[in-house]
Amino acid sequence: MTEYRHIAVIDIGKTNAKLVVLNAADGREIASRRTPNRVLYGPSYPHFDVEGLWRFILDGLWAFAEKPGYDAISITTHGASAVLLDEGGALALPVLDYEHAYPDAIVMDYNRLRPDFSQTLSPRLPGGLNLGAQLHYQSCCFAGDFARVSSILTYPQYWAFRLSGVMACEVTSLGCHTDLWCPGEGRFSGLVDRLGIRERLAPLRSAFDVLGPLRAELVRDIGLERPVPVYCGLHDSNASLLPHLLRESPPFTVISTGTWIIAFAVGGKVQGLDEGRDTLANVDAYGRAVPSARYMGGREFELLTSGMMKPPEADIEAAAGDVIAKGAMLLPNVVEGSGPIPGMASLWFDKPQTDAGYFAAVTLYAAMMTSLTLGLIGSEGKIVVEGPFASNWLYLKALAALSGRSIAVASEAATSGTAEGAALLTGIPPTDLSQEFISPESLDLLDYFRLFTTRLAQRTKL
Repeated sequence: MTEYRHIAVIDIGKTNAKLVVLNAADGREIASRRTPNRVLYGPSYPHFDVEGLWRFILDGLWAFAEKPGYDAISITTHGASAVLLDEGGALALPVLDYEHAYPDAIVMDYNRLRPDFSQTLSPRLPGGLNLGAQLHYQSCCFAGDFARVSSILTYPQYWAFRLSGVMACEVTSLGCHTDLWCPGEGRFSGLVDRLGIRERLAPLRSAFDVLGPLRAELVRDIGLERPVPVYCGLHDSNASLLPHLLRESPPFTVISTGTWIIAFAVGGKVQGLDEGRDTLANVDAYGRAVPSARYMGGREFELLTSGMMKPPEADIEAAAGDVIAKGAMLLPNVVEGSGPIPGMASLWFDKPQTDAGYFAAVTLYAAMMTSLTLGLIGSEGKIVVEGPFASNWLYLKALAALSGRSIAVASEAATSGTAEGAALLTGIPPTDLSQEFISPESLDLLDYFRLFTTRLAQRTKL
């Protein structure tokens, strides 16, 4: 147990970045700042604006140094990213946006190199969602710059390096569909040698490790009275998972919602995962393989409702009955190339004409897609939903009805799951949250879901 009062957490998601300060006693956010996570389009390829993020981080640490203050810094970021540094610790190449698509010849060559799914439990994903594919693309298309790479860091640990000066890699990011890690054996896959990067990967450290104190010049510039420890950090979905690992007993399932909707079947078996339907093994903060499934549900919801004013929740729930009765529904995929039904383009049946009906149909679609992922990973036991969809009551009621199990959500969430999980690396206790439970009897979706799966089956046979 630590004696920290406040923890500063750097939380970099694919869409937005946050800096929050949490009260160690009860896990509540007592200060926060947010900024868009910008992608720059050139030179070389689309890449993250790391210098813009760095200014945001330093400005926030400076602003919060005196009030409310913080005693430690922890970090969580999205996955599918690594940082390539030259001998002097500067970027040898920009930090590649994982949604960038590569030339067909590069893709085909990588497909010959990557290990079998049975070893890595990492499905082949589009663009750079497999981190190994990013490194292969950079080494082939930017060979001169890649030759200058001295160190490769996983993304949370890059920010820890900029704060502490200590380089590291960590398993939650390496185990996040990278093709670089064998979760069942806790070791690197053969791909690291095929890419010639084994000696350039920074040392493996635990997410719970203190990498070092904040660099002296940053202590001075930020205006702190003394150095504070910088923790190694972890991948954001696994940060969301960590509080539940400390609170619950397996088997149980956590659904982490954000840009991605990711289901973790804690205590489940990795045998039988289906590479072709975006199931995989994630690696938790303790290095254990966790059967998982995912699809880009948050991004799809955002695209489907962009520019629209969300009607009141009560209106959406009221409209859901008419949507269900008419069989109005959306079929996948709005974002193609991942999820439980890959390779299919979206299609509306009887698209609702009212805003409330439209939001209801989109929400039911998200719940049915989530339900499909649960079936693919053998989800058992309690289901906990965290993140933005935890406040979408129609989604929760639909998921309860589809799974036949009660859905638990924090009735008074202290902070985001990612920020809390990163803060827990410092040794503070998890918050003891009360939970609300949504009954599976709250909505009748049996016939609607049967129609959904029938329409899916008909489309896949075309």
